[in-house]
Amino acid sequence: MYHEHVHTSVIDDEALPWVPFAPYASDVFLKYFKLDPIRGEMIVLMKVPAGLELPRHHHSGTVIAYTIEGRWKYKEHDWIAGPGSVVFETAASSHTPEAVSREGHVLVLNIVVGDLIFLSEQGQVLGIENWKTGLQRYLTFCERAGVTPRDLTAFG
Repeated sequence: MYHEHVHTSVIDDEALPWVPFAPYASDVFLKYFKLDPIRGEMIVLMKVPAGLELPRHHHSGTVIAYTIEGRWKYKEHDWIAGPGSVVFETAASSHTPEAVSREGHVLVLNIVVGDLIFLSEQGQVLGIENWKTGLQRYLTFCERAGVTPRDLTAFG
């Protein structure tokens, strides 16, 4: 197939479910738009309640995070990202995200390449997240909720 034959498509936000980010946080929700097995990439919307701290993690690839609502930061940095902010995370970076908003939630669109390796305070690996684990979480959620899953790995 040539690139001229790949159809441009749109993914409707309302057609996709919010999936709990278990086992890491039951009150954090993910909406998977695309899980790309070729590039090892996820496009995912994350909704985090105000005041919540997520586990420290390490990136094997880059991440681009666009903040839609709320305010958040990494404990290891002085900046705070708010609506309209774009954060670029380099491969091999490690940090601990926290939602610094006092009310509501933080809503961030993430484009993640490679693995997110979740770490304990002692630096032990708690889990690894990538397009494969995202797909499994999505399919498991759809089966339990009686939702017909979409093929989030397809092009076009």
